[in-house]
Amino acid sequence: MELENIEKIAKKAGISRDFLEFYGNYKAKISNSIYNDLKDKPNGKLVLVTAITPTKAGEGKTTASIALLDGLKKINQDALLCLREPSMGPTFGLKGGATGGGKVTIEPHDDINLHFTGDMHALTSAINLISAVIDNHIFQGNELNIDKNRILWHRALDVNDRALRNIIVNKGTKDEHEEHFVITVASELMAILCLSNDELDFKAKIEKILVAYTYDDKPVFLKDLKITNAIMKIMKDALKPNIVQTQEGNPCFVHGGPFANIAHGCSSLIATKLALKLSPIVITEAGFASDLGAEKFFDIKCREGNLHVDAVVLVATIRALKLHGGELFENLEEENISALTEGFKNLEQHYFNLRKFNVPVVVAINHFASDKEKEIEELIKLCRKDGFNFAFLDGYLKGGEGSIELAKKVKEVLDTKKSELKYLYDVNSSVEEKINIISKEIYHAKDVIYTKKALDSIQNIKKLGCENLPICMAKTQSSFSDNPKLLNVPRNFNITISDVSLSNGAGFIVCYCGNILTMPGLPKVPLAMKM
Repeated sequence: MELENIEKIAKKAGISRDFLEFYGNYKAKISNSIYNDLKDKPNGKLVLVTAITPTKAGEGKTTASIALLDGLKKINQDALLCLREPSMGPTFGLKGGATGGGKVTIEPHDDINLHFTGDMHALTSAINLISAVIDNHIFQGNELNIDKNRILWHRALDVNDRALRNIIVNKGTKDEHEEHFVITVASELMAILCLSNDELDFKAKIEKILVAYTYDDKPVFLKDLKITNAIMKIMKDALKPNIVQTQEGNPCFVHGGPFANIAHGCSSLIATKLALKLSPIVITEAGFASDLGAEKFFDIKCREGNLHVDAVVLVATIRALKLHGGELFENLEEENISALTEGFKNLEQHYFNLRKFNVPVVVAINHFASDKEKEIEELIKLCRKDGFNFAFLDGYLKGGEGSIELAKKVKEVLDTKKSELKYLYDVNSSVEEKINIISKEIYHAKDVIYTKKALDSIQNIKKLGCENLPICMAKTQSSFSDNPKLLNVPRNFNITISDVSLSNGAGFIVCYCGNILTMPGLPKVPLAMKM
């Protein structure tokens, strides 16, 4: 594969050399000063790519996003793609990289999946500087009266390392206390990077981070540590979007990447807003399925950035639908119409959930060689019965040529259907009411149960006057419920809120459902051993 020089790719997106900072021949950062030249231009249309509930059969959401860009280019429609930046944790762990597959990838994929332009390293350094300053402040006399057992800010690492989940720091001294590591992409600083409208907004948001409480129950914010400017210096380049290319030489922005089951799961507002000024159509994705990524995209990212979504692409595969319908993974190559029909309920629930946001939806069926003709016919019949807009996608094997059907369908929807995005809940409702609406309207839970720890945390948030913020549910990606073993469309289940935390800088409230880990572990045979 022969890649084009990144200057040529940027020119296709309307970006001149003056705004580029090169990282070799195939990667560059874009100076945020470009926005001043574009701020008066009208915005393009925004297409969100999401998916059905993930299975180990794979759905190919990122692949579909890249394929849609290449397909639109094949029908002479200008477009730009905004993707999340991969984390090295899953790249070396179980999930693998996040640059697409087959003939629809973003390149250079190894660079993007690993060090890229250093954004993850900058974030990790800034996160750990905050922790170091907190512990040093306590050691040097503790003028702020920080309670060492109520430090809320945790160290980070961009590697899955379960041994660091719970540790003791300052061991053997009077300042000894428990500490926790999170994976870099789960830190509030990553969420702030992705929800900031610009550099000044980022600075204002980080100053509001709640880092600890004092011994007399007073909040301590990052601004109290007097290290705002140091953080800004570390993050100076990480705040600039990155530009790369698809295999077919089409431009793609890759910037920021909070986990979708732990955080809000969307790439940066800075990149999205820039793309909307440069292109008539912008494609972006939200992590995992629509119950996590898409709901948070609408209720968190769109609120914060005043974004308007014009269409949604909902990705599914026959293989995944059969798994939801009860088929065994090892039997997926065999025809099973009854499992497909049963598993179709998962696609239906995601589709009709998305329609609650008042945006048009196109179903993209990622085609696999193992799909049987009768299964394809049955899926077409089921989609038509429900009145779904749908298209089959062969981008993985055929690149842009195999994506033309989906591209035409999305273009037709953008040209003929009106989107009037509405949020799921009133942000000024109580914390419990917002959780209840998400749990019942999106997950279809019977009820919500709170632990005492969660209820105490909600009371603390109310005391701080911070309850009028969006909700970020931290939940398994493998089920609509909080139990990863409940596939398809579970009913008569409860959602258990085990804890609640305030991401005051990012501007949302995190609600932990069941056993959610902010520092994943490695599998028995990690992908790092197979490279």
